[in-house]
Amino acid sequence: NIDNVLKKNNISKVDGIVFDLGISSYQLLSAERGFSFRLEGPLDMRMDKTSYILAYDLVNNLTEKEISDILWSFGQERWHNRIARYLVRERSYSPIATTGQLKDIVSRAMPHKFGMHSRIHPATRTFQALRIAVNRELEALEEALGKVPEFLKNGSSVCVISFHSLEDRIVKYNFKEFAQKGIYRIVTKKPLLPECEETRDNPRARSAKMRVASRV
Repeated sequence: NIDNVLKKNNISKVDGIVFDLGISSYQLLSAERGFSFRLEGPLDMRMDKTSYILAYDLVNNLTEKEISDILWSFGQERWHNRIARYLVRERSYSPIATTGQLKDIVSRAMPHKFGMHSRIHPATRTFQALRIAVNRELEALEEALGKVPEFLKNGSSVCVISFHSLEDRIVKYNFKEFAQKGIYRIVTKKPLLPECEETRDNPRARSAKMRVASRV
């Protein structure tokens, strides 16, 4: 809604735009939102509480293939087919309604050896994929980035800080597309990464990637 917000406030051009695509820690720590497998809560995952699609709906109503596609496309989950199969089987007995149920099913779906040696919890990518799907995060990012050039003054910049490869890929190709059209000059040929000192002080920064482009 960047275009609607700026026009509503009678702003035609801006000196720069920063997108911080990180998730709010307060939301993640809210059990009632169901974002985290660390807290028992309902399978909701909506950032906008007025939205009508919940993670519950996806897990309990989509086909096995549709669930598998979400886990691969939005979570790059290696075991997407296996997890989807387990979810469909388990929901045939009773609905999967809580974060704890989902976490346990995904954990059981993982091959034993993989779970033992993984650095992240087995359910991490599944929860990420469902959250992205529920909130249509990648679609929203693409739409927002497409509207940016209209509002940037010449010589001003757009900066995007992303936190996983799916987001970074969208930013990379958006900047490249506008650069080829003579609209942007890409400032960061490669994404800027946090240095060791920053990740030590702020561990959540470890996966951040920043890209910057300037309006020609």
